[in-house]
Amino acid sequence: MDRIQGVKLFIRVVDLGSFSKAAIDMGIGQPSATKLVAQLEAQLGSRLLHRSTHGVTPTEIGLLYYDKCKLIAHHVEEAESVAALMQSQVQGGLRISTSVAFGRRVLVPLVMRFMKLNPKLQIELSFEDRYVDLVEQGIDMAIRMGRLADSTLGARYLGINPWVVVASPEYLAKRGIPLVPSDLNAHDALVYSTVQGDARWLFTGPGGDLQATTVRGPLRSNNLSALLSAARLGMGLAALPSYVAHQSIMSGAVQAVLAEWTLPSQEIHAVFPSPRLLPAKVSGLITWLQGELGPNWWAEPE
Repeated sequence: MDRIQGVKLFIRVVDLGSFSKAAIDMGIGQPSATKLVAQLEAQLGSRLLHRSTHGVTPTEIGLLYYDKCKLIAHHVEEAESVAALMQSQVQGGLRISTSVAFGRRVLVPLVMRFMKLNPKLQIELSFEDRYVDLVEQGIDMAIRMGRLADSTLGARYLGINPWVVVASPEYLAKRGIPLVPSDLNAHDALVYSTVQGDARWLFTGPGGDLQATTVRGPLRSNNLSALLSAARLGMGLAALPSYVAHQSIMSGAVQAVLAEWTLPSQEIHAVFPSPRLLPAKVSGLITWLQGELGPNWWAEPE
């Protein structure tokens, strides 16, 4: 038996002096109401109510129990109100997990602006390039790139993460500018060892045709900033997310090549432990991020 439901029913029976009226008030049948109170009496080992043809009245023990139950019911309603309030407002603690590069370059400034709009929010940011178990680590929301694996997690689409191939002007002046993916065979590549097929770069051409090219070069790394630094120093060509390369492209430190050929873009998702009962602090941040990560978000000023 649900003890809270039993307590609430008992209160209504005493207040109304009737099982039938209390049952209607609670939205249950009278037999169920009678059974619930009987189970409550059995658990307590005491008779709580006098039953007669004239109605229902509390026993001496029942009256004492009624007073305590009223207090309990008040605290339960108060707790439910607090929970509902917390669920409906953007406030409280929010733990977020994201990758190192996306977190440092993109999510941090966005989250800072969101916090200014919601001063009752306390955020804990965790940066990990490895897979994080949200439930085990107590994470409220994570930002993930690429296709999502089937799971029990909830997810919301945020936007697209495009990639671009770049190199420094000095490198291109010395080694030449590749015009088609097969030209990469004669170049040094700086390989990101996590996505984009590792050392096998897949391009889509202007006509929709696919071309895969295996690249090789002096540096492999799972850190995007390291690859950008190497590209700026003229060590080779790097395939990078547009948000990583954009400022360096705008400053002229590197330039984009193979403009008519595109690397696969990644979908960006917010994932959370359960698709049901999403707290307002999580749904509020997700909705705000969806508005910020527009069609060309990586090129917009911070």
